[in-house]
Amino acid sequence: MRAIQFEKYGGPEVLKMTEKEKPVPTGHEVLIEIDCAGVNYADTARREGQYVVPTPLPFIPGAEVAGVVVEVGGKVTKIKPGTRVVSLIESGGYSEYALSDEFSVIPLPDAIPFHEAVALPLQGLSAYHILKTMGRLQQGESVLVHAAAGGVGTIAVQLAKIFGAGKVIATASTEEKLELAKKMGADELIDYTKEGWELKVREATGGKGVDVALEMAGGDIFNKTLKCLAPFGRLIVFGNASREAYKMNPQQLMRRNQSVVGFFLPQIMKTPELLLPSIEDLFSYVMSGKLKLTIGGIYPFEKAAEVHEEMNTRQTKGKLILQVK
Repeated sequence: MRAIQFEKYGGPEVLKMTEKEKPVPTGHEVLIEIDCAGVNYADTARREGQYVVPTPLPFIPGAEVAGVVVEVGGKVTKIKPGTRVVSLIESGGYSEYALSDEFSVIPLPDAIPFHEAVALPLQGLSAYHILKTMGRLQQGESVLVHAAAGGVGTIAVQLAKIFGAGKVIATASTEEKLELAKKMGADELIDYTKEGWELKVREATGGKGVDVALEMAGGDIFNKTLKCLAPFGRLIVFGNASREAYKMNPQQLMRRNQSVVGFFLPQIMKTPELLLPSIEDLFSYVMSGKLKLTIGGIYPFEKAAEVHEEMNTRQTKGKLILQVK
């Protein structure tokens, strides 16, 4: 089979097409013939050797795949060959075939095409659990969504509304991206590249600050987001796109009973009682039309390095997908 891997850490140019033996499922594994794979910032962090857990070399990136199960291991009981599925995997998504544990495979309703399905697991589940599980969003509370035109952001803006947020404040770097956030349902739009954006966030909440903030940039954006929190506010950290070290004195949280909470999706994947109801909810929202998926681009499999380069320049919006089949 064909696969895209890197043998050393570095820029997009380290991604190379290679030939690999097609894997054979054993035990509780299933083999998926991949139709399309999601591209995520986690893939770029893996490529740079900056991911939250170590990345062994050589490495085939890609944690999000949709396709058809073609073989199953001897202990598989829940999934049959021929089933349309979407799955989150540890690695190997940038390839024509990949293994997944049967318990991480989610059968797809026929109404959801592969390219929409692959836009849901990582960003959809992240937005869902950042807001509901870690952010504990309550009816009428305010939410700040950074990078609101991105994969997580476009879904988070909509889910915040679905979950009952009173006001959703979206930030982005261009007018075009802010307009997209508005279409997703954002109430307030702020350009975070302009000086004093954090003051505008506070103004939008009548000086109180936001109850829940989603933050994945790190560095200066993180520090200024802390200043945007209301009393009892929760700031959920789920990435570090700037690659800058976080610096925070926990004592500054005490005076206003604020929280900074970390989020890492693989922990949700290990918790079936959280995972399964949430993915069912997401499918339901999509099929009912409550949740609209923003596909930023579908690229040929061979263009993975170019897609990574576009992500590095922050010029993309919505979900980016590699068409494998």
